[in-house]
Amino acid sequence: MVYGAVPTRDGEPILPRWWRTIDKWSLSAVLTLFGIGLLLGLAASPPLAERNGFAAFHYVQRQVFFGGLAISVMFAFTLMSPRSVRRLATIGFAFSIVGLVLLPFFGTDYGKGAVRWFSLGFGSIQPSEFLKPGFIVIAGWMIAASNEVAGPPGKTYSFLIAVFIMMLLALQPDFGQACLILFAWGVMYFVGGAPFTILAGIAGLAVIGGAFAYQNSEHFARRIDGFLSAEVDPNTQLGYAANAIREGGFFGVGVGEGSVKWSLPDAHTDFIIAVAAEEYGLILVLFIIFLYATIVLRSLFRLMRERDPYIRLAGTGLACTFAVQAMINVSVAVRLLPAKGMTLPFVSYGGSSLIASGIMVGMLLALTRVRPQGEIADHLIRSQR
Repeated sequence: MVYGAVPTRDGEPILPRWWRTIDKWSLSAVLTLFGIGLLLGLAASPPLAERNGFAAFHYVQRQVFFGGLAISVMFAFTLMSPRSVRRLATIGFAFSIVGLVLLPFFGTDYGKGAVRWFSLGFGSIQPSEFLKPGFIVIAGWMIAASNEVAGPPGKTYSFLIAVFIMMLLALQPDFGQACLILFAWGVMYFVGGAPFTILAGIAGLAVIGGAFAYQNSEHFARRIDGFLSAEVDPNTQLGYAANAIREGGFFGVGVGEGSVKWSLPDAHTDFIIAVAAEEYGLILVLFIIFLYATIVLRSLFRLMRERDPYIRLAGTGLACTFAVQAMINVSVAVRLLPAKGMTLPFVSYGGSSLIASGIMVGMLLALTRVRPQGEIADHLIRSQR
């Protein structure tokens, strides 16, 4: 034992050590979210499959496949050391950057007004989903290194990388993911000791960038105008979602009895929470929010006791980004935010989203595992003796 608290066990097999050190409550919450996603997929996706000429449970079967792959990837990452997580994050980040650069030339928008996907014939891939976990881990590593004696200017380098990524995302356009990247960097920069005035200046630049996008992007302006409109068109996605949430009430209209899934083209992805609210009511929505809060808060409490700055920063960035993505999806459905085209992690349908969520949470669970090197409280107590 190095600093106390957690004993080492020489020769202990990998799986027992993994089970002893993993956050079991967060792991259970993730698996429960995936199960809820399958349950809602059974309700939301058959109407879309019928419209597209597929078998009734075509999208459910695909969600089972991609979800199983995502869970497998998540478990694989939880077995890794923080150093291995950083190495794989660097490789994944490099491939994602190449994908973003090639999107304007080889990508497709699937009629949604934003070139975000590569069509593979049998499916599609969205590079920006895989970019987030890689960027967060690398930026956390850079910011942590900049705080070392004679360390590199990691804060500056990570900020320049964030700006470059945001420019690539703005070309699609995908301002929602761009805001997530800036948010993730800002959280890690703040936790790493940044002055509040600098963060306020960056927030001001983000507002200026949003105003510029509103003036120069019809796609962005249309969504903002729809959000700011005093009246919600009942024939829009926001209108259908608002009516479904209203109809669901506290207990819902009953399993399979909802009607919004027949009207919303994105009922199984961006607006899956509207299906949950209509058929199962506020109870299920609150339970879903509770599961996300469990993962995020338990991870943050564990990170508060971690003394490795790279693990603290990268883990905080992953946890907060995971939380904000879920919050944005739910907020759009209840019209607290303009439409973003952002999925609900582990619940919404989507191959790229599911697998990327598995990678992100797998990295987070790996970084929050209890390790024998001791926690920050042990180190502080030792230094005062």
